[in-house]
Formats: sequence, C-alpha cells, structure tokens
Amino acid sequence: MTDAAPHRRLLDIRRIYVEPEAAALPRGRAVLDRFPDAERVEVESHSRIPELYGDETNVARWVRIKTEALVLGVKRSLTARPNGRSADFIAPSTANGCAMACAYCYVPRRKGYSNPVTVFANIDRITGYLGRHVGRQGVKAEPNQCDPTAWVYDIGENSDCSLDARISDNVRDLVTLFRDLPTAKATFATKHVNRDLLDWDPRGRTRVRFSLMPARDAKLLDIRTSPVAERMAAIDDFVAAGYEVHVNLSPVVVRDGWLDDWAELLDQLDDALGARAKAQLAAEVIFLTHNDRLHEVNLGWHPKAEELLWRPELQQPKRSQTGGWNVRYRTGRKGEYVAALTDLIAAKAPYCRVRYAF
Repeated sequence: MTDAAPHRRLLDIRRIYVEPEAAALPRGRAVLDRFPDAERVEVESHSRIPELYGDETNVARWVRIKTEALVLGVKRSLTARPNGRSADFIAPSTANGCAMACAYCYVPRRKGYSNPVTVFANIDRITGYLGRHVGRQGVKAEPNQCDPTAWVYDIGENSDCSLDARISDNVRDLVTLFRDLPTAKATFATKHVNRDLLDWDPRGRTRVRFSLMPARDAKLLDIRTSPVAERMAAIDDFVAAGYEVHVNLSPVVVRDGWLDDWAELLDQLDDALGARAKAQLAAEVIFLTHNDRLHEVNLGWHPKAEELLWRPELQQPKRSQTGGWNVRYRTGRKGEYVAALTDLIAAKAPYCRVRYAF
C-alpha cells in the first residue's frame, strides 16, 4: 500500500477501537502499525461501542467520525449468502462502514449514529472459508446474469474495497485468492479510484464495478468520493491491468431533467472508453431505495440531500426486515422510469449490456 498522507482528507485516523483478539492477529498488528499515533481504545465487541453507535449527538459529527475513527475487530460468523443479482454469493465481509459519506448508503441504517470503517483482522479464516466454499460449488453448470461460467462472489457488500485497501491488505488478499480459483470471480462496487490496485495482477478473476451517476446528483449525494469523471477515466486502465470492469448506474434519482442528465453521462462514458473496455462492458441499473431511519440521520448532517432522496409524492413505503420503512418509486411509474433509462442506454451505448435493472 502507498503512504496514507495524500488521502488524509478521507482517513486521518486518530482513534482505533480494537478488540484484543484482533490486535493479537498479524493483520491486526499491521493495521495498528500503520497508524502508530492513533489512540487505542480496547472494546469488547466491534459492534457494541456506545460512544460510536448509540449516541445520537454523533450525527452532527458524521463526517469527522468517518475521518478520524477506525474499528478493528474479528468477524465471528462466516457465511456466503446466495444473491443472484450482482453476484451468485455475498462473501463474508472483511470490512464494513466507509470513510466516504454517500447520502443514500444503506449501511448506516444498521449502525446507528455513525459509520466509520471496521476492519476484520481474521483474514486468513475468511479466505480459507471462501476457498472451501468455492470448491464445494464445483463447475458452474449453466450461465446466469451474474456470469456465464464463474461463480461470482461480492466481496464488498458493506464497504468500499478500493478505500479499504488503503487501510489493510485484506482486499489484496482476496484478489490474490480469486486469481487462482478457476471457477470463481470476486466483485465489488466502488466510488473511489485507488490506482494501487493496478499492480495486483488479477488475471480477469476480479470484476470492479465503478458506480456512476450524473455530476449534478453526485455533487450533492456522493460526498467525499472520487469525481465521476475520474472513475470513468480509470476504466481503461483497470481493464488493461487485468480486471473485468462493469459499471453500476446507481442510484438513479428521479427529478426534473433526470433523463437528460443521464444522456449526458452516457455520452461522457462513451468518450472515456476505448474499444477494449467497451467490448467487455456491462451495467447494473439500480433506482433509489431510501429509508426512514437514514432520512432522519441525514436531516441531522446533510438535509439538502433529502430534497432529492425523500420524495413522498413519487415514492411508496414498504416495511423493512429490520422494522423500519423503505421507500421506492411507485409501482407502475417506476416501470416507466426503468424502461426510459434502459432504452436510452441501448441508444447511447449499444455495446453496454444491461445485466439487470430495477
């Protein structure tokens, strides 16, 4: 990993909450050594830290906590959950939380009033589990929307792997693992351009999904991320380095002029990509899902974003598994929105296969 100094705006770690078991592991020691000046606070559990997750006054310090706090723990439960959209399976997390602050991110709904990065130090146990899980699947018998031949594992459901790679070598270990698994691929979505990954030699076994949205939306919603233009400019380089690269067109936010702005984005994408990148490109299209609890958190630190995200006149509620309310665009109208955008993609970027849209 390169020195963290150029990325101090995102990660200026001053306090590390650490489980003793994590501190005793090689990866835990490496993370602690990377931030030698940080205060260390011993905690019993990475998921039960009242001063982080239970204090509603932290909302006003949302970004500062993401910048200055880090949690170091051990992943207890290892499961690969079936998925079927972005991936065949969701791999056990090697991190959760994020130093970026996208206003629509679903992870904070589960964590209370702050959402710093948690790194799991038992990486050897996680990679061992994944290797065995891949082996049990055997050869993929039939193609599906995830991949025609490989079992695809999402390794970044609850974090941004490109940013995680600036904190520990967990992501590099996963890319190395999948490089040598002929029946499987890793995948993760990202809004952060980390060119250190270009030296990892993935040999086509890791699919990076760069998330894109119109600049007008990103300026308000994609807080502390790499600019969308920078993400598009990186695609050719990642393809040349041996990654499969797709795009996540998400979240799609419906507002006045939204389709015109997506047309402009697709033109920009077409201009940014070379022939090799276009030949392997595919997209996921995901319209906004929002949540009442995240809405309340955002009102405490970024209320302007809620003018776009919380639109009761366009949305309908659905009770979530955790007891809150999710809101999505209304049935019927959403189908019209999806059709309009997928038709636009077909016209503007006919080489870009839409893997799914919802």
